[in-house]
Amino acid sequence: MPKSYDVAFVTSNVNKYEEAEKILAEFGIKLGHWKRDLIEIQDDSLRKIAVQKAQDAYNQIEEPLIVEDDGLFIDSLSGFPGPFSSYVFKTIGNNGILKMIGDNRDAQFVSIIVFRDAHSYTSFESKVAGIISKNIQGEGWGYDPIFVPENQTKTYAELAEKNNLSHRYESLKKFANWFKNKQG
Repeated sequence: MPKSYDVAFVTSNVNKYEEAEKILAEFGIKLGHWKRDLIEIQDDSLRKIAVQKAQDAYNQIEEPLIVEDDGLFIDSLSGFPGPFSSYVFKTIGNNGILKMIGDNRDAQFVSIIVFRDAHSYTSFESKVAGIISKNIQGEGWGYDPIFVPENQTKTYAELAEKNNLSHRYESLKKFANWFKNKQG
């Protein structure tokens, strides 16, 4: 029986999968979901973390796949939480972040998609600049209720078009263009 998808997305985060599925559908790529907890090394490099996750995922499912790692980098906190964003969100959440930052609210969201198959890794990185809001706004997941992308007045959580301007969208768009050319 043939696969019903073009590439697998390995993640335990259903929200990430649902966003990626909608985004890649715009490019004609059908995404499969393998819900797995992956080894996440502690490192200050999102790329190293994502590559390790891709290797772990490939060891588990042995088919072409993508993984994603992202981080919120806040200027006034010297880039914190950065690659530790998931852990920080689980421990102190958005309220904790809002209590930590001062007047400089500049930040950027970074996303790295890593494609892995039997032969190689290829990574796709994107960054979206913005600011941290003064309070939680909207009902989104993760840091979406506190991140206002550049040239916007609303948080990711409040934006209907978030999937068209997010850090994840930009990385997935780069991946999609590369993948479609590769399939040829």
